Amino acid sequence: MSSRTAQIRALAQRDPALAEAPLAALLADLFGIAPRNVAINLDRYSLNSLNGFFETDAGAFFFKFHQEEGEEAMAGEYYRADILARAGLPVDQPVHVSAEPGEQILVYRRRDEPRFSDVLRALDMEDDPAARAVAVEAERGLSRALIATYRASLHPVTAAEVAAEPIHRLFHERLVTHGAAGEAYPGGRYREFYLGRRFAFPGLALDWADLSTRRFTVNGVTYARTLGELFDAAEARLRPERLADAGGVVAHGDAHNANVWFTPKAGGEGGEAGARLSFFDPAFAGENVPALLAEVKATFHNVFAHPFWLYDPDLASARFSAAARLAPGELIVETDWAPSPVRADLLAVKADEVWRPLLAELAARALLPPDWREVIRLALFLCPTLVMDLRAGARTHTPISSLIGLSVAVMVGSPPLQGADAVTRFLDRIDPDQSR
Repeated sequence: MSSRTAQIRALAQRDPALAEAPLAALLADLFGIAPRNVAINLDRYSLNSLNGFFETDAGAFFFKFHQEEGEEAMAGEYYRADILARAGLPVDQPVHVSAEPGEQILVYRRRDEPRFSDVLRALDMEDDPAARAVAVEAERGLSRALIATYRASLHPVTAAEVAAEPIHRLFHERLVTHGAAGEAYPGGRYREFYLGRRFAFPGLALDWADLSTRRFTVNGVTYARTLGELFDAAEARLRPERLADAGGVVAHGDAHNANVWFTPKAGGEGGEAGARLSFFDPAFAGENVPALLAEVKATFHNVFAHPFWLYDPDLASARFSAAARLAPGELIVETDWAPSPVRADLLAVKADEVWRPLLAELAARALLPPDWREVIRLALFLCPTLVMDLRAGARTHTPISSLIGLSVAVMVGSPPLQGADAVTRFLDRIDPDQSR
């Protein structure tokens, strides 16, 4: 039987108004409150979650819950916001928490400031150098708090400690199906989204059996691994018990910018504009998060998922072009999609302020595995492919956004056969052995 949160989320996807009454009943039951004016937020960023607003005699509130398939039987606990607070990270503390499997919900005092995702989307739509500088410096401030926490909390971990962390629900757990005989691969979202499916691209359609065995050549760059090879490699290398080799840290784990508040502030001489960032919705926070996974979701979803193709497929399809043709053993893709200036700036900050010093710390403590690039690439690859079905027509994707999305997935997951691309240059930039 599915959980109450699963039932409510499924109902909200069909008719948000019909889901409001059972949601109000759930909030009342869990927290002993009398919610009124419950409103579900139609949020482009809520790919696997639900959020919205309600009121009580005590004021106005914001709720959010993340919901995964089979959550009611999951291992590991969601929503440990106290872990981040104790580590000194800026995190909004909820006023109500339910951590019961299948009924895991956070309730916050309603805030007026925007999420960082909304600020950045405006900059994707129209660049403003002054506003971009404020956003980038806010990211830099948060990044410096993150690396301080990672350095302070980095420690050797056992396979059992790592396996107990809920962050694997975002990665390996989406590749497999659990049953009486144990894990079955291919399974989970991988099987549901892709196996046996047909993919429609502009002027071209392919079955998965064909598409998954073709090398992608994107704008003249040919990638070494196929989609099928990348999924197989991810299943093998990202097993929880194999990720203890790089140690563990205290981390949010899912800090895409729709889980980050942007609080404007006046600062500096002359009242120069500034802003402070703080986390909320720490659904996958932990004390033993594999160090190489800690920043993966934030890196992908705050940079390579933008502009537009993952969260605004219709807008991406209007603003960008993408075309595909077949060659022996290859899918040849031409597209004018590219990250916006603010996304490129955020990636540079993430590289210099978090990734490079983190990898240097791992190397200094003999915790950096020789295949660290492979681990990061495979985790980046799973971010877009398993967060939602990338097939055109399956949910919100169009033939253009589907082709862009799968091309980006291959780009982050596989090295080129020759030469370099944006991801290669990023990995070179964070390599502790590379001189700069």
